[in-house]
Amino acid sequence: MIRAFGFLTVVGRSTPPDGSTLEWFPLIGAIIGLVVGGVWYGSEHLWPRGPAAALAVAADLAITGMLHFDGLTDTADGVLPHMESARRLSVMSDPTIGAFGLAVAVMVLLLRWTSFAVITPNVLLIAGIWCASRTVMAVTVRIVPYARDGGGLASRFISTRRWIAVGAIGILSSFGLGILADRGIGALAIGVVFLTGAAVVAFCRVRLGGFTGDVLGAAGLLAETMGLLLAAAKW
Repeated sequence: MIRAFGFLTVVGRSTPPDGSTLEWFPLIGAIIGLVVGGVWYGSEHLWPRGPAAALAVAADLAITGMLHFDGLTDTADGVLPHMESARRLSVMSDPTIGAFGLAVAVMVLLLRWTSFAVITPNVLLIAGIWCASRTVMAVTVRIVPYARDGGGLASRFISTRRWIAVGAIGILSSFGLGILADRGIGALAIGVVFLTGAAVVAFCRVRLGGFTGDVLGAAGLLAETMGLLLAAAKW
């Protein structure tokens, strides 16, 4: 658990992950969601909804050290442009951000901010969505091949054996939190998180031949954003 907390947050980031780290992803995701939701809830008692929403988005970026956000921009630059398949992984390894990564980053930040701004603060809903996004990452590692031949940071997770139990616990926990938060809407939001995450991973598998650490981050972040967007809809 300590390794997972250190990997997914800025607390103890120097701790290297191992095969058991992935087993704690759903729980750590829920904890991060509780913190982000708590910042969101508390901020609304001090500021209007706009600034409170911005603080919630900023809190998530700060807690995660922008780990997933960096993966989102790298993945967008690698899988969205028209280029030879062999070049995509090398483009994703480039530390600079391109036009595709910048455009997707701006769009995602705007969607997250505006969604937070119109939803009534609900800590359990955020915990459920964040738990679901990390569950997507955990399951992806076990059912999708790794794209890089030479290995990478995410390849250290592949030895996880109890992935079925981890996936089942993550799914049940996230849906449970969503239902407790807002019954039908909460459950729908969690369902959209899983569907979006699966769609992003499937698209990246076609373009890259598998997943990378950047793909995991992109899938999780886009899944969370779509979950928030659904919760913000006019029902």
